[in-house]
Amino acid sequence: MAVLRKLTDNFIATRVDDEILIVDLDGGELFSLLGTAQAIWDAIDGRRDAAAIADLMAERFTGDRDTIAVEAAELLHALEKAKLVESAPIC
Repeated sequence: MAVLRKLTDNFIATRVDDEILIVDLDGGELFSLLGTAQAIWDAIDGRRDAAAIADLMAERFTGDRDTIAVEAAELLHALEKAKLVESAPIC
């Protein structure tokens, strides 16, 4: 199993009202996270894998568990592609 952790040297993040703004320092891309996306970002803590994050979102939000898992995976993939998070093996 691989947990997800934030690559804090690669971005600057700040909360503005109900939004998290993340600036990718390498690519200059801006991410604006609200609602479920914000909750997913907050759940990336270096202890949970993608499945555990999807389970947590299914507990917190109303909706089909499979749909929530797919949408969480899509956001996590985008964050990994931007090198804001990475999968790391549990030591």
